[in-house]
Amino acid sequence: MKLLSARPAPGGPASVRLQPEEAEDLWHLYNLIAEGDRVQAVTVRKVVSDTGGGGGEARESERVKLRLTLCVTGVEYDSQGGSLRVRGRNETECEAVKMGAFHSLELEVGRPLALEKAEWDAGHAELLRAACDPAASAELVAVMIEDGLANVCLVGGAVTTLAARCEVSMPRKTGAAAQGRDKAARKLFDAVITALLRHVDFSKLTCLLVAGPGFAKEAFLAHLSAEAARRPIPQLLECRSKIVLAPASSAYKHALAEALRAPAVAQRVRDTACAAQSAALDAFFEQLSLDSSRAFYGPGHVRAAHEQYGAVQTLLLSDSLYRSAASAEERRGWVALVEGVRGAGGEAHVFSSAHASGEQLDKLSGVAAILRFPLPELEEQEL
Repeated sequence: MKLLSARPAPGGPASVRLQPEEAEDLWHLYNLIAEGDRVQAVTVRKVVSDTGGGGGEARESERVKLRLTLCVTGVEYDSQGGSLRVRGRNETECEAVKMGAFHSLELEVGRPLALEKAEWDAGHAELLRAACDPAASAELVAVMIEDGLANVCLVGGAVTTLAARCEVSMPRKTGAAAQGRDKAARKLFDAVITALLRHVDFSKLTCLLVAGPGFAKEAFLAHLSAEAARRPIPQLLECRSKIVLAPASSAYKHALAEALRAPAVAQRVRDTACAAQSAALDAFFEQLSLDSSRAFYGPGHVRAAHEQYGAVQTLLLSDSLYRSAASAEERRGWVALVEGVRGAGGEAHVFSSAHASGEQLDKLSGVAAILRFPLPELEEQEL
């Protein structure tokens, strides 16, 4: 994300001009834009005009570009299509769209926009800094593979995108049909290579993770090396030193979190927010299994641990709680919790719910904490 300008207004609303530069930036905007904000961007609208010939047939239409400002009433994000749509009431005077009429803006990569908020809290400021930090992206590609199935995932700083799904029918391992297994496996491997060449920018790649159960990942790596040398494919030849193998229970996207725990993978992405969040979630589950009186999840127990005892050492919070807050007051409560933990010398990780680790945290109500000391009396309370 590129920050084009910022206009602070002490005691009042402030606005920023932003330009999304990649699909992941649309996810950041989805988390930034809320109901009541004002968004200004260029949109295209079909305008029907009367040519003066009389009758309903004497009309023609044309598509014109308009710069509209909407007071936001809703935001829709499509992770698979990589699109973001903002709905709201028009506040710009123009002939094509009446003042106060409902309209929608399709926010796109490469197209600037202006965002104005009545109140920028610490959560918004942190998200904006992360979105505009070019080092925040992990630049990691994961090939999750097993017999007959492979998923190619693009792991960014905030979003994990399923770029391609490859499937082939695998013959049985016994009997006459077994002779066709090698041919089916090669067909799957070639489909994965095609997907990698189509979706991956190898100049930015930090790590190519190949993970899955059994020996399919080793067989794919051998096929990849052979094909890269035979064709040849320069991108794949140059990235061989960036390939890491890791175990995983399946080839599905939810198993990616297991693969990211591999030491070799963690070493490659150790400086990213994604790696720090995965490590914090692992530490929480480990503490929960060792001493449940020092690991709590759920809004009631976590808030009580912080507000009544000041015991939270590490806070884990999903950004879905920011988005789903029923009121500005509820959102301010979550922001205050994050700031309070940090102010008391603890750590606070705001997880992206578009990552595998964030999805796991959402299943635990979206908030969890590791405590400085055990609180068995809190463990027995129902909050």
